[in-house]
Amino acid sequence: MDALTAFGLFAVSAMLVTYALEARGRGWILAFAGACLLGSTYGFLQGAWPFGVVEAIWALVAARRWWMPRPDGC
Repeated sequence: MDALTAFGLFAVSAMLVTYALEARGRGWILAFAGACLLGSTYGFLQGAWPFGVVEAIWALVAARRWWMPRPDGC
């Protein structure tokens, strides 16, 4: 396994774990946004720019969810 593939595996694994833990606290939402940025970076580095673009959008969506207050006040 080369370094880029290992980085991609780490990024996607981090996305999976942080997404699964989002309900435990707002910090996990921010961590998911960061993991999406890692996934986006991986997509661009390996030449799959559509994947990179979609992951960057997911990062923005997650960051907005972290930033905006929830309707229930949490």
